[in-house]
Amino acid sequence: MIVVADTSVILNLCRIQHEHLLQQLFHRVLIPTEVADEFVHLTKVQKRFSGLVLPDWIEILSAPKSYPVEAVEVELDAGEAAAIALFLKQRADALLIDEKIGRKVAIRLGVRTVGILGILTDAKNDKLISSVKILLERLEREANFWVSSDLRLQVLQLAGE
Repeated sequence: MIVVADTSVILNLCRIQHEHLLQQLFHRVLIPTEVADEFVHLTKVQKRFSGLVLPDWIEILSAPKSYPVEAVEVELDAGEAAAIALFLKQRADALLIDEKIGRKVAIRLGVRTVGILGILTDAKNDKLISSVKILLERLEREANFWVSSDLRLQVLQLAGE
């Protein structure tokens, strides 16, 4: 399976030292140059991400210069727009993205999206982790990752926790 990732999924998994889940769940993880640049920038300006390093097994590729019209029209950030464009160019299997507007645009373009909570659920189903709840709590505490109480309950029920 080939996936294209936006910044937040990688950054937040790196923050809780579980970026390896991406490598275990997916055959290839691709990111556009814009996402790599954003990752580095955020590690310099946001204290909670200080010192994090982009995993060397993630492939960095150039995104097409012409982004899909829908991505530009809603003014997605450069990383999200480039990730969607790279997904379409590579004909990847899924786009790893958490941001609500980015997911909405991607879905409208027919792109299969997976967020960090879906990754954690899949990792538990594949017995790569023992608890979604523990990692979700770490994401909230260490990465300042916000999840609504309703979504939290749904994810934990789906994970059997």
